[in-house]
Amino acid sequence: MRRRFHIWMVVILSWAVVPGAVLAAEPVQTAEGFAVPQPVPRFQFPRDHGSHPDFALEWWYITGHLSETNGVRYGFQATFFRRSTPRMEKPGSATESFGDQQLHLAHMALLEVQTGRFRHQERIQREGWNASASVDGLDVRNGNWSLRMSEPMTTGGGSSMELRGGIRGEAAFRFRLDPVKPLVVFGTNGVSRKAVESTAASHYLTFSRLRVSGELVLDGQGRSIQGEAWMDHEFSSSQLGRDQVGWDWASLQLRDGREVMAYRMRRSDGTTDRFSTLAWVGQEGVVTQVGSDRFGWETQGEWRSPATGAVYPAAVVLTAEDPVDGRRRRYRIEPLVAAQELTGALGGIPYWEGACRVLDESGQEVGRAFLEMTGYAAPLQGRL
Repeated sequence: MRRRFHIWMVVILSWAVVPGAVLAAEPVQTAEGFAVPQPVPRFQFPRDHGSHPDFALEWWYITGHLSETNGVRYGFQATFFRRSTPRMEKPGSATESFGDQQLHLAHMALLEVQTGRFRHQERIQREGWNASASVDGLDVRNGNWSLRMSEPMTTGGGSSMELRGGIRGEAAFRFRLDPVKPLVVFGTNGVSRKAVESTAASHYLTFSRLRVSGELVLDGQGRSIQGEAWMDHEFSSSQLGRDQVGWDWASLQLRDGREVMAYRMRRSDGTTDRFSTLAWVGQEGVVTQVGSDRFGWETQGEWRSPATGAVYPAAVVLTAEDPVDGRRRRYRIEPLVAAQELTGALGGIPYWEGACRVLDESGQEVGRAFLEMTGYAAPLQGRL
């Protein structure tokens, strides 16, 4: 939910529905005039891989685990956010100022697993010559950082993407991302609810397993890398209900060819909101979703950020019934390095987003994951 983390930095977009789609009667807009996700029979591609400026929040979010041929390992995050500002005038009006309708925020992070070094950078730009997001397909840009589909994608999957990013001149990368499995849509009838308020919802599109190849330049040295990544694309106008302070989110890529996505919406009293969700993605891409009463999210230990003072869980134990054999699975999600916090230097909202290993009941490593934890430095309510 961005996910994964989808946080304030998140941004607004417009939503074009399929002709003839039957939409819910109420509400179709927030009080501020932004669109609210509506049930849709199907999405339109390549258009819906692109931007939706009628929604208040949107992000394209990629996380992954990489390695060199010699076994040196990395974790990475690349997220492009877009946020719509309140519209006092209609777009294109004589009083409209340059770039005042959309703000673009982007985050890049790189973890060197062996050394534990975690580098990250944030950018914020107005809509214009140095930042943009196409409404026709996947083509987002923030300075020299970009994410594009290399070919028109007229279905949920099948075409490669190119990601270019870096961190302050210390690191740069150019990756090719190829879907291993088809696009999946989380939620019910294309809508992923986050709270009792119907406005707290998103359209949530995911490539749960991408093959990554390309080059990483680190401290002036080029390195050929390969690995796997996860990509979320969410657009909404609100991610939180009135009594929610933040969320925890995890994406697991298991060695048996399946994936697990889970998000826990946290209430102000520390309990889990009933609109939290866990989803299994089968080997063939079939999604099985369950509600908060069908899975467990247990935190273990603490890690205190020396930068922000926020106290985050040190690890998470996820439990759920396996839809294949009915067994109760227990996965411990354990960070590869504790210090993987993005401090919110520009976006104003610190959050923890990091590469993890997945251990089963016997302590065997059975997969890799990314974990996102928000609202620990301060409640997010009223800031998204």
